Amino acid sequence: MGQLMQKIGAGLKEFFGIDGFNRKPEGFMSWQHILLVTIFMAGMITLAIIIGRRYKNKSDKVKNRVIVKTAIILDSIELARIIFFCFREHDPMYWKILLPLFLCSIPLVVLPIAAFSKGRLKEASLDFVFIFGLLIAFMGTYGAGNIFGVNPVLCFDNIVSVLTHSISGFAALYIGITGMAKMKKENIGISFAILTAYCALAYIADIIIPYNYMFLMRGDGTPYDIFYNLVNGNKVLYPLIVVVLFLIYISLFYLVYFIIRKVRGNKKK
Repeated sequence: MGQLMQKIGAGLKEFFGIDGFNRKPEGFMSWQHILLVTIFMAGMITLAIIIGRRYKNKSDKVKNRVIVKTAIILDSIELARIIFFCFREHDPMYWKILLPLFLCSIPLVVLPIAAFSKGRLKEASLDFVFIFGLLIAFMGTYGAGNIFGVNPVLCFDNIVSVLTHSISGFAALYIGITGMAKMKKENIGISFAILTAYCALAYIADIIIPYNYMFLMRGDGTPYDIFYNLVNGNKVLYPLIVVVLFLIYISLFYLVYFIIRKVRGNKKK
């Protein structure tokens, strides 16, 4: 019994990385990585479809309860992760490099705004999560070479990361299925303002701390490296390119949505 408990304790320490990871990482895009992410993505999609259909014909107030619960769960998990990392690294100030100012952290801020605000801000925030949620979910898990390349697949760091990304994807799908995304032209400016303000805060944090938030200082192995190399890592031009590309993505998403909506409307007529 004593040996069993020791093995369980050692396994938990290894899973949580208390003394670092002794197991060799399976590697980015290994079958273990793909399998783990696919399981989470399948669960995310299934849950969003089931709950989305259940609430599709409910009032906006009832639909919003799911958004409120999702926002609370998402931020609670992230807060617990930050506290744990500070404990694990024996550094109470470790949170400074874990601020929710990464590209994938946008829902941590915008989803609560969507849940608890009203009016056009609420509409724009819901649209924002709808626009970025699935992109974050898939790119931040299947494309997460930064964590799967250095950590064993089954560890606390990876599981929590995939979980939070999946929750962001769930929120986006739920918003789309239930029709909570209004996608009004007059709210595009608010979506632009949300992203611009977020990037501005990340840029300030990059300078003060410094750390690489929102890919504003380095490409980190993402396609943004193409633009980073084009401008030789210029600390003004490169962040501007990143922001402009995000704004273009938002614009294209709205454009495609409007085209699809118009085509559907013509078919109904």
